[in-house]
Amino acid sequence: MQSNVRQKILAGVSVSVSVLSSISAQEVTKEPNIIIIMADQLRVDLLQREGYPLNTMPFADNLAKNGTWFDCAYTSAPASGPARVSMLTGRFPSATHVKSNHNIKDAYYTKDLFDVAKEKGYTTAMVGKNHSHLTADRVDYWSPYNHGGQESRNKSEKGKAFDRYLGTLDMYASMEPSPYGVEAQLPYRMVDDACHWIDSHKDKPFLMWFSIAEPHNPYQVCEPYYSMFPPESLPEMGSSAKDLNTKGEEYQLLAEMMAQGHVGYRENLQRLRSNYHGMLRMIDDQLSRFVGELKKNGVYDNTIIIFVADHGDYVGEYGLMKKGVGLDDVLTRIPMQWTGPGIKASAIPHNAHVSIIDIFPTICEIIGAEIPMGVQGRSLWPLLQGKEYPEQEFRSVMAQDGFGGMYYTKVDATDYREEGAVGKKGLFFDELNTWTQSGTMRMLRKGDWKLVYDMNANGQLYNLKADPSELNNLFSDKKFNKVKIEMIEELLRWDISTHDPLPIPRQRYRFRRNEHNYLFH
Repeated sequence: MQSNVRQKILAGVSVSVSVLSSISAQEVTKEPNIIIIMADQLRVDLLQREGYPLNTMPFADNLAKNGTWFDCAYTSAPASGPARVSMLTGRFPSATHVKSNHNIKDAYYTKDLFDVAKEKGYTTAMVGKNHSHLTADRVDYWSPYNHGGQESRNKSEKGKAFDRYLGTLDMYASMEPSPYGVEAQLPYRMVDDACHWIDSHKDKPFLMWFSIAEPHNPYQVCEPYYSMFPPESLPEMGSSAKDLNTKGEEYQLLAEMMAQGHVGYRENLQRLRSNYHGMLRMIDDQLSRFVGELKKNGVYDNTIIIFVADHGDYVGEYGLMKKGVGLDDVLTRIPMQWTGPGIKASAIPHNAHVSIIDIFPTICEIIGAEIPMGVQGRSLWPLLQGKEYPEQEFRSVMAQDGFGGMYYTKVDATDYREEGAVGKKGLFFDELNTWTQSGTMRMLRKGDWKLVYDMNANGQLYNLKADPSELNNLFSDKKFNKVKIEMIEELLRWDISTHDPLPIPRQRYRFRRNEHNYLFH
C-alpha cells in the first residue's frame, strides 16, 4: 500500500473498540508457528476426499482428516491478485480496491497479516509466488518464485536450466515430460529453501506464507507424474465444449481466444488435463516431504498448517482450461484445511460456509492479536476447536468478480488484440483481459443452492446437488421463485454487511464489533 494512503487509514482507527478474544492458554502453551500453504489455481473437486475417483493428492487428503477441513470454502474472487490481497487483509476486493491483477498497488486496508504477526513478535517469511501487495522489505525472509522460475541469482545449474525451459512454454503447456527431474521443479526447490530457513529459526515463533506457483499453467510436469494419469484414463467430465452455448457469449468468446492464442488447444485438451492431474500429485509429494522435514526438526507439533488455494481451474469443463469468466464452482470453491495444536480432527468436512478472507482474523485470534479495523472476515477459531458457534453466521458465503463498467462483447473488437489478450505470435494468451473481466458480478452459496447476479440484473440460479456443472439455470423458472427471492435477500444481506467501514469516524463515535468479527450474529 502506498504510505500516504495507509497513514490516512490508520489515522481513522484511533477510537475505542472492543478487545477481541484470544486463544486460551490451557490449549496452546506457547505461540504456535503458522504456515499458510497456498496452491495457485487448484481445483478442489479433483481430490479423492471430495469423491473424485482418482487419488490425486493422498497426503493432503490425509492431512485434512487430521484437522478440520471445509467443503464449502470459497475464494473472494477467481483471480490471483484480488484473492491473495483478500487473504492477507481479510477484506473483499470491493473493499481492498484490488479487483484485477493490474491494480495490486492500490490495496486499501489498515493492517494486514504480516503487520500483525510482526507486532506479536513473529519472525516472517514468504517462499514462492507473491502476486500481492506484500513487499520484500516487510518480511524477514524473502524467497520469490513465479511461473517462470525462481527470482534469484543464487540458483543451481539445474535450476537455471529448468527455469530457461519454463520460459519457452509461453505460460501454456508442454506436451512432453519436463526435463531435469523433480529436483528441478519449483515446489521441490521451495521446500529446500523453506526448511533451511525454518531450521535456523525454530527457536522463535514464525509465520510463513509458502505459496506454490502450480498447478497454474504452464501445464508441465516431469516423470513419473507425466505418465501417472494417462489422458485416456481420466474420468468423463460433467460438461464439454458443446455446453458453451448454454453458458453464454462470454464463455464462447473465451474459448475462441484460447484456441486463437494456443495452437492445437482443442486437440490437446485431454493431455492438458493429464498434465494438471500429474501436477497435483507432484505438489502432494512435496507437501509430504515438507511436513516430514517439519517433524524431523521438531517444529511440527507446535505448528498450525493451513492448506488453501487462491482459486480453481476449469481443467476441461466447458472445453476450457485456466480461468477467466464466471463464478462457477470449479473456479470459486477452494480447499481449506487446518491442522495443528488446538484444532479438532475430523474425517468428515465441517459444514460451515467459509471464505479465504476468514483466514486472517482466525490467525489473529490464534496468536492473541486484535483483529484490525476494516477486516470483513470472521474468525473460525471456535469452529476449529470444535466449540459452539452460531451456525446461522456461516449458513452462506459470497464471492465477487469483475473490475466494473459495462461488459465488452464480440462487437467491440474482432481479433481481441487491442489489450494484449492474444500475443502477436499466436503463442500467448492472457485469459484475464478486457473482454473476460469487465462488468461486476456477485455469487452466493447457501447449502445446495447457488446464485450469481450481475449489474444488469442477469441472474443464474443452480441446485449444485442436482446440477454440479451449473448448466440448468433455474432463475426464470417460476417453480423456484421462493428460493430465488431468499437467495437474492441473502446476497443483499451480505452486500450490506460487508460495506467497507473504512475510514471510521474519528471522534465521538464508538465502533461496535463482535468478538469473533461475526457479521450477522
